[in-house]
Amino acid sequence: MRGPKKQAAVVRRPDGELEIREEELKFIKDRYPVLGWPLIRGVITFLDSMVNGVKALMWSAEFFPEDEENPEEPSKFEVWLEKKLGNEKMTSLIIALAGILGIGLSIVLFFLLPTLLGGLVSLVTKSMLVRNLAESILKIVIFMAYLALCSQMKDIRRVFQYHGAEHKTIFCYEAGLPLTVENVRKQSRHHPRCGTSFLFVVIIVSILVSTVVFSIWPIYNTILRFLAHLVMLPAIVGVSYEFNRWCGRNDNALTRVLTAPGLWLQNFTTFEPDDSMIEVGIKALELVLPERKGDDKW
Repeated sequence: MRGPKKQAAVVRRPDGELEIREEELKFIKDRYPVLGWPLIRGVITFLDSMVNGVKALMWSAEFFPEDEENPEEPSKFEVWLEKKLGNEKMTSLIIALAGILGIGLSIVLFFLLPTLLGGLVSLVTKSMLVRNLAESILKIVIFMAYLALCSQMKDIRRVFQYHGAEHKTIFCYEAGLPLTVENVRKQSRHHPRCGTSFLFVVIIVSILVSTVVFSIWPIYNTILRFLAHLVMLPAIVGVSYEFNRWCGRNDNALTRVLTAPGLWLQNFTTFEPDDSMIEVGIKALELVLPERKGDDKW
């Protein structure tokens, strides 16, 4: 959980007790105010969220019980890395590589692959409109298939249960109710400010932007077209962040319609948590609540 001043991670150890890690937040925009400007702040927030997400997952994995009968020996490469860099630097390197690979995989799946497959349309027709439509459909299909497949993995499903606990706990707090398991259990697991909704908005905005751009400046070469997608990506992320921020601050008929597709997709990325997971979510939120009411207003 992240609050206005600090963030906290909570893990349930094998013995049933809760392990806590708290950190004071240091925002890069405080040092470089330009990075807090609209459209720019979305890219920074996205990168920051990915890095902190990887850190939290790696920290939580330390409490996962190892197979004592068949313990996994570190590889020669891991031993060499730890010897050369030290444990702390090696962890930082792994986090950096995980972030790069995560962004790279997203770009390959949701931008490069649709561009390559969409290029096959050129064998049938030279219509830019048809090619744009084909790429758009492929982006949505690949994104939904990716979420559906991930949700079927046992370990990921458990992560998504904790994701549901996070949403339900936040809803309970936003409703002004005491943070109890009973109150949290009653809340919805679909939240409009979820990362799933954000990624879906990124896909939709990329479709709209690329359709307009490639209609004005047609690009048929697949490689050049993919590079154009990459150039537009920071702006697309920035616009998507501002859209989600606006929807999060306004609850009306229009925003409910606009956020409905993203909320529906959360059926793949959030599952109903058990009470022990809800307890973890409550503890994490309590650790980051501001001392003064209203300081966490979205």
